[in-house]
Amino acid sequence: MSRVLSFAAAAMMLLSSAAVAEDVKSGLKEGASIRPFNVVKCAGAEDDKVAVGKELCYRCKNGSRPQVMVFTRSTDAKLQKLVQGLDKAIAKNEDAQLRAFVNVLGDSSDAAEEEAKKLAKSTKAENIPFVVPNEFENGPEDYGINPKAELTIIFANESKVVANYAVGSVKDMKLKDVMGHLKKIIN
Repeated sequence: MSRVLSFAAAAMMLLSSAAVAEDVKSGLKEGASIRPFNVVKCAGAEDDKVAVGKELCYRCKNGSRPQVMVFTRSTDAKLQKLVQGLDKAIAKNEDAQLRAFVNVLGDSSDAAEEEAKKLAKSTKAENIPFVVPNEFENGPEDYGINPKAELTIIFANESKVVANYAVGSVKDMKLKDVMGHLKKIIN
């Protein structure tokens, strides 16, 4: 009987953790204004005229163009596929002036910078800058990035949030759903 109870308890824990992963709330809500925040460029987007090591606001640099702001605590293979997909979408949507930048979060800015460089190298993305926000642990305070979210993606156009996507674990990300949000911001 105790085996049955143990199995039932394990099944309940697994189901509840799956529900939690899908219910993670993180980042700005639809309709909110995207506000400036400073980052340090670590790698990528060599043609954007921003030197590695420079501090700036990419949100400001992108202006009111359609943009995707990725906040991640992971650099695993699934995230790499997302970045590669975004990179291709930027090249394909040159007329719409689509932009994206990846904010790597972590416990220390030095460690986050190293992860950003590794991620840029592994994805071979040409159009995406990899950055570390000045508020490196959880991103800009007024963006409401949940410390329990391994991935938060904000889709914006005309300086307003059009869509938001967050998961507790990058492994739970549905790449098709994420890429589907791009249609909402491209004019």
